[in-house]
Amino acid sequence: MTVVYKICPASLWRAAECAGVFRGSKADRRDGFIHFSTAAQVVETAAKHFAGQSDLLLVRIDAAKFGDRLKWEPSRAGALFPHLYGDLDLAAVMRVEPLPLGADQRHIFPLLNDYPPGFAERHGRACPGHPRL
Repeated sequence: MTVVYKICPASLWRAAECAGVFRGSKADRRDGFIHFSTAAQVVETAAKHFAGQSDLLLVRIDAAKFGDRLKWEPSRAGALFPHLYGDLDLAAVMRVEPLPLGADQRHIFPLLNDYPPGFAERHGRACPGHPRL
């Protein structure tokens, strides 16, 4: 299973829950697709686009539910990022978790269990921002 992540202000996500669909953030609508990140990209995404922001949620999504509406396109440094062309049906959501700020003003991520094989061995931790295993 391929998992993708969306960082979202809690108020925007709560509105999507009430509507039964997520139509994207202002930036998503401007760009014409919903921006997602992989487990290997999401920490950098938080630092680059959500630095110091509180009251965020990390939405874990089953990318297989999107079919051909999900495109992998080059972005930062040529890395391929998942972009959803169309609305996010909430049935694809696996989990929604708080994304709190630490004392250092960096986001504290839950364990992301879909890191590539060998990541923990190479980096000595479960994921960036987590203590050593």
